[in-house]
Amino acid sequence: MGIKNDRMNSSDWPGEFRRVYDSATKRYAGGERNPSKLFNAAELGFLQSIGCSAQELFDFIDDLARYGEPDYETTLLVTGVRRSYFLVEQNGVPGKNIISTDNLPAKRDEVDGIAWLPRLIEKARAKLRGEMPPDLMYGCGGDRPFVREMNMELSEFLMLVWSSGDDNRRIIDYVKQRRAAGKR
Repeated sequence: MGIKNDRMNSSDWPGEFRRVYDSATKRYAGGERNPSKLFNAAELGFLQSIGCSAQELFDFIDDLARYGEPDYETTLLVTGVRRSYFLVEQNGVPGKNIISTDNLPAKRDEVDGIAWLPRLIEKARAKLRGEMPPDLMYGCGGDRPFVREMNMELSEFLMLVWSSGDDNRRIIDYVKQRRAAGKR
């Protein structure tokens, strides 16, 4: 089955996403490591229609192959949040201001004694807007252990940042609550 013409409004976008993911995973296993060559034109069009870049999906596939995570379900859930933000908040128009990695809080920066959180908040905002630079991944090998330690999922954190808008205190307090609940 080919990719539908009305990709952005497709009720089967998860099925289409799975087909694209599986095809790219096979190409990756066959040795293709260039994100722009990992997907054909129709697949790139579909990814664009849901607010996902080739680099973003490549990063998930690459990390799974190299580190054993994130799994497909995590990739789908994170992509689903981004897709919803893209369609609801951005009206299907991609963000235009790719952030600079140099402008992110440092990995060791803390808020309320929680290192990594200031950085992850800004990464999540950039992910939601589709403004991640190619050398940065939301859900990277630093983000995954952090959200696990906080008793959260990557998609949950992304939804939290979306629903909190500019209210960093709301994000911080929720993360602290989830971490405390996980230690019980």
